Amino acid sequence: MSQPRIPVRPVDDWTDEVDEAFSALRAHVPGGQAAATDGPVARPQSHILGIYAWHPALIRGWMPFSNHLRNSTLPDRVREIAIVRSTWLGYGEYEWAQHVRMSRAAGWLTDAEIAGLSEGPDAAVWSKGDSAVVRAVDELCGSKNIADGTWSELEAQFSRQQLIDFVFTVGTYDMHCMAFNALGLELEDGMTGFPDEHRPADHRPADHRPAEQRRDR
Repeated sequence: MSQPRIPVRPVDDWTDEVDEAFSALRAHVPGGQAAATDGPVARPQSHILGIYAWHPALIRGWMPFSNHLRNSTLPDRVREIAIVRSTWLGYGEYEWAQHVRMSRAAGWLTDAEIAGLSEGPDAAVWSKGDSAVVRAVDELCGSKNIADGTWSELEAQFSRQQLIDFVFTVGTYDMHCMAFNALGLELEDGMTGFPDEHRPADHRPADHRPAEQRRDR
């Protein structure tokens, strides 16, 4: 699509109802405990929240669950492996770019691991346990299930609560890919998106070089 189907709602257009709904964002602390709410409400400016801002009822229903996933029982590194791989597979460019940037900044994933998440569970960078995590993401996003052998490898690493959080994290970001692609969520200035070769064919920049040069790619 040439333009977003649902444009970002300008922050100057937000109502008191939108501000109240977004107050759940201030609960983004470990354990889901409420953060301090003193002082004026800062309106977060991002394209993803600008889409949510059209629908305060959705915000109120969604944000508590989103907060849980952000602060779930999963280690930060495992959560980000799940998110970066699932958004790579689902062509969820905005969430992929956001979480690659966050993971690098926080030290949750190395550049080699981020590259490995573009390759898959057989990348040389992974330990046996990591490979099982990446394979489980692939299976969930593909067949919508996890093979018994892969599940056994996950059980050896994680508690039951962590296993549940893992499945819901992958499922949520797989859904994000569908939803935000359909709505036309665009990258923000300064975000680095997918390499051209990973974009769906109809979203790749046109190559206007002569045919003999294109064959050399």
